[in-house]
Amino acid sequence: MGLFTLSVMVNDSAISLPDTCTKRKQNLLLKNSFASVSMGDEKPFDFLRTLFEGVIAGGTAGVVVETALYPIDTIKTRLQAARGGEKLILKGLYSGLAGNLVGVLPASALFVGVYEPIKQKLLRIFPEHLSAFTHLTAGAIGGIAASLIRVPTEVIKQRMQTGQFASASGAVRFIASKEGFKGFYAGYGSFLLRDLPFDAIQFCIYEQIRIGYMLAAQRNLNDPENAIIGAFAGALTGAITTPLDVIKTRLMVQGSANQYKGIVDCVQTIIKEEGPRAFLKGIGPRVLWIGIGGSIFFGVLESTKRFLSERRPTVPQNTYSEKSKD
Repeated sequence: MGLFTLSVMVNDSAISLPDTCTKRKQNLLLKNSFASVSMGDEKPFDFLRTLFEGVIAGGTAGVVVETALYPIDTIKTRLQAARGGEKLILKGLYSGLAGNLVGVLPASALFVGVYEPIKQKLLRIFPEHLSAFTHLTAGAIGGIAASLIRVPTEVIKQRMQTGQFASASGAVRFIASKEGFKGFYAGYGSFLLRDLPFDAIQFCIYEQIRIGYMLAAQRNLNDPENAIIGAFAGALTGAITTPLDVIKTRLMVQGSANQYKGIVDCVQTIIKEEGPRAFLKGIGPRVLWIGIGGSIFFGVLESTKRFLSERRPTVPQNTYSEKSKD
């Protein structure tokens, strides 16, 4: 089965087991495991509960990842921002972390908070063999929602990482006074150009591999397994989108100097002055950072989601059957 055509089967005919009792037990396990993939005759979709759990899980995972891997991100940003033979500065690798967390927490919470309920809703609408399309679409929509917070946060963070400002408050005041509101959304187009494909591809790869793994193992995955799949999905997606990340970084850190007139001009200038290899600047730290980050993020995400789901209030089954009759 291809990655993007993976179909999830939870019917009796999809699993061959030695006896009826074991067969019934296995089907229950798979239905619980794939609640996010094949809904069938499951309980009614609780949008608000899914939104709430997504917000909590996403915010938790985002803060843990950002704090742990911020120095690698700083090195990557400085490598990409360096022009010509500029030397890499290794001081102040945590510069801007506090201010960045103020944006990372709500952005990560908003992304997963939007992604999870949309994914669940689309999985009920589209057939199972289009589950990859569902994950791609939900990831892109979640990315658009989160970008409203991510972009200003990213602009301030990268200006601080490159030594332009000593504090987040100073960066905010300067950008507001010199560049206006649009200064906080510098490079917004390039940010979407990078992050929408990144979010969609990363979550699609993660979800599809996870589905295939669960089908093969015929059980729920543990935290280390989720982390390994998350690392692979993150590293692969990070490598693919590195050129887009370089363009985004150049546009965001240029400030009021306006070295580039836009995405096309930025691409043309980089090729003319530095050559095509410049689009791969920082690929090593980026793949390392996102690979480790994917491992931590998805590990924490799934663990938090499981923790929250285990504490959901229990509702008698006959309540749903009575409602369905009304």
